[in-house]
Amino acid sequence: MQTVSKRLAEKKVAKFEKNITRRGAGSVSSKKGFEPAHVVLILFAVLVVVSFIYQIVRMAIVGGIPEENGIDS
Repeated sequence: MQTVSKRLAEKKVAKFEKNITRRGAGSVSSKKGFEPAHVVLILFAVLVVVSFIYQIVRMAIVGGIPEENGIDS
């Protein structure tokens, strides 16, 4: 049987307790900002919204849904 000093045992227990409180919290990172994929998704969403607004304004100015050429109803 191996004897362990009280100081070393308390240090091990403290390390274990600290690890238990962090369990499941995920990694702590100091990196701030967006990843490239997030930037692309945000730009795509902005493009969709802007094109939708453009279509609504164009429809309001022209006066309805434009008919396509070559199709007889």
